[in-house]
Amino acid sequence: MRTVLFVFFCFALYSISTAQPKAPTGNIIIITTDGFRWQEVFNGADSTILHNTNQVKDTALMCEQFWDDDLIERRKKLLPFFWNVVAKKGQLFGNRAFNNDVNVKNLYKISYPGYNEIFTGSPDRTLIPNLAIRNNNINILEWLNAKDDYKGQVVAYSSWNIIPYILAESENGLPVNSGYESLNESEDSLNTLINEAQMNVQHKTHCRYDMLTYGAAKRYLEEKHPKVLYLGLGETDEFAHKGEYDHYLQKAHQFDEMVAELWYFVQTDPFYKNNTTFIITTDHGRGKKSSTWSGHGFWVGGSGQTWLATIGKGIDPLGELKDKSQIYASQIAATVAQLLGEKFKSNHPVDDPIVLKKMENMFHAATYSGLVAAKK
Repeated sequence: MRTVLFVFFCFALYSISTAQPKAPTGNIIIITTDGFRWQEVFNGADSTILHNTNQVKDTALMCEQFWDDDLIERRKKLLPFFWNVVAKKGQLFGNRAFNNDVNVKNLYKISYPGYNEIFTGSPDRTLIPNLAIRNNNINILEWLNAKDDYKGQVVAYSSWNIIPYILAESENGLPVNSGYESLNESEDSLNTLINEAQMNVQHKTHCRYDMLTYGAAKRYLEEKHPKVLYLGLGETDEFAHKGEYDHYLQKAHQFDEMVAELWYFVQTDPFYKNNTTFIITTDHGRGKKSSTWSGHGFWVGGSGQTWLATIGKGIDPLGELKDKSQIYASQIAATVAQLLGEKFKSNHPVDDPIVLKKMENMFHAATYSGLVAAKK
């Protein structure tokens, strides 16, 4: 009987190993929320900060909204879509409780180097501060937009007004709308309303309200159906720098709601349904301690620690990854290309794509363990 079982499992393993790989996805949506810590992603609200009245105006109300003694319930309160949907149908990387690490490679651990690393596939050794300086490194979005299959099908929307310089919009013609830049009103009446709202913002900063950025990006998806879209949100970082943990949590919760709404849209739109992949991440981490959480940079411990979530076509539903591993933000650009069936080439070396976990690999491991036990 054991011999029969052994032959059966060997045949099953051979069938799996020779099966054709899944078809690449047709569309990619990349979403970032600036400076959002892995600690809140995997653990929910931090009690050591949540009860600090210097950083939370109404601790009781915030606890009602985001606190639970149970870690699983607590993180669901903060990020319900992540933990009710992505954790069941996608993959979540970066929980350091399991030595499942995601990091940036760049030395500086601030936004410009972080986004450069994500989109160009390589950490730049040269420090480019968070200023309006054109990036000379070719990025995955402009590279795709230059290909015949994607020309005019790639677009970026960001809250932070430095993103056009990081993506070198003026040089390569990639369409980027950022900060309080006006939208094309001839395309849609909603753009007129968003422009009016932007004009009435009295105290404009370098970061537009995320809801305005999100509204414009979602409308573009609905009307134009691009194959690749980048949505860059920024208010998590804005309120973190102010030391306002209550608003930081609220913006994180809002971010989760936006991702949920986008996911519902793509799964109910014939162009995108079952043919779209979300890649969701952040540009840098923050301080690990309650005394340093609001800051980041090479001098702040924990600033290089990030996270990654992905869901959609080509992503097996393995949920929260709990195996020891290490991936880097510099691998995201090549991963985007690989999911689209392409190989990203740039004017600099590009890191290899992330090896996304596959259910058949898990089956291989489980079957091998079973065979070893049976032979004993």
